[in-house]
Amino acid sequence: MRLTTKGRVAVSAMVDLATRRRGGPVSLAILSERHQVSVSYLEHLFGNLRRHGLVSATRGPGGGYTLGRDAASICVADIVCAVEPIDGDGQGGQARTPGEQRCATPELWASLNRCMLEFLENISLQSIVTDAARAEWGAEVRSQAASRSRLGRRPGRPEPDRPMPVNSVFALGGAG
Repeated sequence: MRLTTKGRVAVSAMVDLATRRRGGPVSLAILSERHQVSVSYLEHLFGNLRRHGLVSATRGPGGGYTLGRDAASICVADIVCAVEPIDGDGQGGQARTPGEQRCATPELWASLNRCMLEFLENISLQSIVTDAARAEWGAEVRSQAASRSRLGRRPGRPEPDRPMPVNSVFALGGAG
């Protein structure tokens, strides 16, 4: 199994669809802009994703793509396998010339492929969306808390992490 840019872009686009699933179909032009890839590249990827039942297309104005199944039932391995050729021999899909020596450790690469596939099968699209939402929500909460704490201060007052200046004649006398 190889994880190339195709697989990464496909997973990112599918996460995008899953995140925006309540907003209706998402056009390839919008996905192209968000992920900085060409529409024709996405057309190729989404053709494969559609053939594997991972997305469904809606034609016409307001059309685009939506998830073909529930996000919890789609794993990352499904997405990658839909757009990447499966490398069964562990040779990276490269053909050997007749005089070239055969790899001495095919079982090592086959085992690595199985481990990668098993790992990706255990990650659902829904779990990625949920984790991203938690991280975004946590950052938003921290940002709001920071802005609230700044709003409560009067202009010219120092931040609490800075040392407070001496504000008393008595403290000034004891400082020297």
